[in-house]
Amino acid sequence: MIKVAIIIGSTRPGRNGEAVAQWVGDLATKRGDADFELVDLKNFDLPLLDEVMPASTGRYDLPRTRAWAAKIDSFDAYVFVTPEYNHSTSGALKNALDFLYAEWNNKAAGFVSYGVNGGTRAVEHLRLMMGELQIADVRAQVTLSLHTDFENYSVFRPAAQQENAVDTMLDQVIAWGEALRPLREQALGRG
Repeated sequence: MIKVAIIIGSTRPGRNGEAVAQWVGDLATKRGDADFELVDLKNFDLPLLDEVMPASTGRYDLPRTRAWAAKIDSFDAYVFVTPEYNHSTSGALKNALDFLYAEWNNKAAGFVSYGVNGGTRAVEHLRLMMGELQIADVRAQVTLSLHTDFENYSVFRPAAQQENAVDTMLDQVIAWGEALRPLREQALGRG
């Protein structure tokens, strides 16, 4: 069974991402076809890039980077829960992605976004990054509107049809995560 991280892509005080990620996690664990874990960027103390060498070298000198690398490397696929800030993803998520390289490779990703327009522009920016990180992003995504899926822009109350959107996205993430397993094993010298 593959391991899927549900990554909370915001560290902002009062963020909506925590409730959204918990909801996705609750729906995901009912499935039984993968192991899911919530990963909160707040728990990793990642300042703006402070490693001397580029991530593509795989040389991480700082303990916090090594801890982040070990966590990300332990997964086969990801679900990124992202807000949309100024037509893009959060700076915290962009920074967390930039900290690593090989740990992301040959894995699958899906997106759950939220914002005034459902966070679609944040996901479009993330999709560009996924290609560079050698992450296969799936087509299905979940877009949550601050107008219709939240009360007063802060209390999460997703519309009923959003559960189907989560299931469809997870179906694709799990299938792609499994399909990419031979590439991950080959990169580790096991294939």
